[in-house]
Amino acid sequence: MTAHHKIERRKSRQIRVGRVAVGGDAPVSVQTMTNTDTEDVAATVAQIQAAQKAGVDIVRVSVPTLAAARAFKEIKKQVGYMPLVADIHFNYKCGIAAAEAGADCLRINPGNIGSEAKIAEVIACARHHGIPIRIGVNAGSLEADLQEKYGEPNADALVESALRHVEILQRHNFDDFKVSLKASEIFLTVAAYRKLAKLIDQPLHLGITEAGGLRSGAVKSSIGLGMLLADGIGDTIRISLAADPIEEVKVGWDILKSLHVRNRGINLVACPSCSRQNFDVVKVVAELERRFEDIDEPLDLAVIGCVVNGPGESREAAIGVAGGYPNSVYIDGKIQQKVHNDQLVERLDTLVRERIAATRAARAAAATEAKSE
Repeated sequence: MTAHHKIERRKSRQIRVGRVAVGGDAPVSVQTMTNTDTEDVAATVAQIQAAQKAGVDIVRVSVPTLAAARAFKEIKKQVGYMPLVADIHFNYKCGIAAAEAGADCLRINPGNIGSEAKIAEVIACARHHGIPIRIGVNAGSLEADLQEKYGEPNADALVESALRHVEILQRHNFDDFKVSLKASEIFLTVAAYRKLAKLIDQPLHLGITEAGGLRSGAVKSSIGLGMLLADGIGDTIRISLAADPIEEVKVGWDILKSLHVRNRGINLVACPSCSRQNFDVVKVVAELERRFEDIDEPLDLAVIGCVVNGPGESREAAIGVAGGYPNSVYIDGKIQQKVHNDQLVERLDTLVRERIAATRAARAAAATEAKSE
């Protein structure tokens, strides 16, 4: 479907987190964070691989102890090229150990690492290994003097905290970093990012922290990140949910697809259903979503239960169905088939997979032809 709003991305410098470029003209990347015990290598690797299957670009792993850093090395070895960010707090030695274990980025708050000498060691180690740092500012852990100065977390407090950390890195001539400014309150977060976006040119990592459970967290994150991304602010995102990390990846992709920022998998346009429906829309959509979880090729599919909006939506999609007696199946804007309810899911599944296979075959043929020229 045609996008009716053109997003002008904020111009930021580009860094690399492993194989993934962040900032500049790179696509907005999707992140999640493991919630397993990092020392449980098998469980952590399994969760990373599941996130990878769901389409994650970057995964963050907590490294709270030196034992976790040793486990991180084995995790990195097993997940191969998946970019891993080591989440470090308080113990600067964990940051150094994680970098030496193969971390593709260090997430730190320079202010809680300790003395200037300790911070300098972490920065020197990151520089030596050629990896960036993410400064992570959170409204729940603002410096005491800023809490006293502002009375409560607000956008100015978050920005001032971030600029302090930025100044520390720049004082050590280290510019290979990105910044996040997170709060659980949507407007506070949005205001902080908008302020900081005008003050620095480093990439910005977006998120609404402690957003809540799957439903409420997805709603809050969609509103907050949607406002910022529509403004062109944001180079990488993490949806913070009290839920399975795989759901964070799915919601992240849904946000990007909804804004036409990136496309992946099936964009399923479906009506909410009503008494006019000729088939059980809710049941059909749930089954199609389950079946299509393995598909990463973008494709618009419309599933509409009646003839009021069905024809219009189906004509705009690559494949669509409008409820009727029997149902009308549209391909590239025209009715091509009539399908009864008991065959509908199977038929749509087949049509989608045939279209994707044809798209991939055409792309492969074009690549082969280009090579031969």
